[in-house]
Amino acid sequence: MRRLLSETPDIIDTIFTAREQAYCEGKRRRYEHLAARFAAKEAVLKAFGTGIGQQMRWIDVEIVNDLRGRPSVELAGEVAAWATRHGLLELDVSLSHTSTLAIAQVIAVWAAEAG
Repeated sequence: MRRLLSETPDIIDTIFTAREQAYCEGKRRRYEHLAARFAAKEAVLKAFGTGIGQQMRWIDVEIVNDLRGRPSVELAGEVAAWATRHGLLELDVSLSHTSTLAIAQVIAVWAAEAG
């Protein structure tokens, strides 16, 4: 993440929301926090089985923290519309990172299909 953002600084606004950037900017290990959020965005889209679609944007998947620091996922735009159309009920996310590794796990709960 450090290399990507140093080589292509403008890409940060394509990948991360202003809220995500502000949260990570205040952290001692900023790039680790950004990398974990990127991993979580990928995990969400993999849980959907879609990857980034034509109208989907990285910033349509936002990783936020509650007052106690627990991460959660907020969806917007085409990603939110897709999730609603397909019966998404809930997303739960877990993040972990070190100086060399960032991982995220997402659990998606879907409405039962009729029939």
